[in-house]
Amino acid sequence: MSREPIVLFDNGTHQCLQFDDLVSGDGIQSNQFLITNNNQSLLLDPGGDLTYTPLSLEISKHINFKDLSYIFASHQDPDIIAALDKWLLHTQAKVITSKLWARFLPHLTAGYLTISHGISTTDRVIALPDGGASFKLGEARLKAIPAHFLHSVGNFQLYDPISKILFSGDMGASLVEDAQPVTNFAEHITHMEGFHRRYMVSHKVCKYWANMVRTLDVDMIVPQHGRPFKGKEMINQFLAWIENLECGIDLMTQEHFRVPN
Repeated sequence: MSREPIVLFDNGTHQCLQFDDLVSGDGIQSNQFLITNNNQSLLLDPGGDLTYTPLSLEISKHINFKDLSYIFASHQDPDIIAALDKWLLHTQAKVITSKLWARFLPHLTAGYLTISHGISTTDRVIALPDGGASFKLGEARLKAIPAHFLHSVGNFQLYDPISKILFSGDMGASLVEDAQPVTNFAEHITHMEGFHRRYMVSHKVCKYWANMVRTLDVDMIVPQHGRPFKGKEMINQFLAWIENLECGIDLMTQEHFRVPN
């Protein structure tokens, strides 16, 4: 049985909830997020079949499920948006994602949506330009900020200026079984390093990303997997680490490109 969601922020009219224990079986731990403001709601990176049923039951405790306003898909991975057909069928939500992945999303939806229910995937997608965009949720204005190649070629993160939370997708992800805030950064590196060296494309892009984040007023960086970074000191330690990390193509040599015997 799932436990109560983690309340990341709640000022009475604006709320950010985190669900961190809904994956069972062989799936990797992942976090899903519900942001509500007045009568509108946004679900961030809801995942696939492993999370659809438990997540839909949980968010129904907090909103009228069918009235979900938006789904934000940071990129195209299965643990991000694989259950898209169910969300389109059972809610009114529009899907916000990169223009690079918007045209591929119909591959995740079965033909019965159009034939039996008259649902067009294309009509329900809001395609983000590479530079990102801001959009209203109730009385709030959220920002989709670019995070391309970290790790997807078309990748966005969500910044909430009210809660001052940056929902960072795979950036900052850790391979752990809980979502409690990081308290010892040096020890936490062991849970992040291998993942970031393989999944982030290069030191150059990580540095550009860190420079961008420093222009935002951020109290918490919350990734899709593992533990968040809470408070200026912990956030600054993470930014200093990631902007100096050799990763991705920085580590590639000819030895990685040989025909196997």
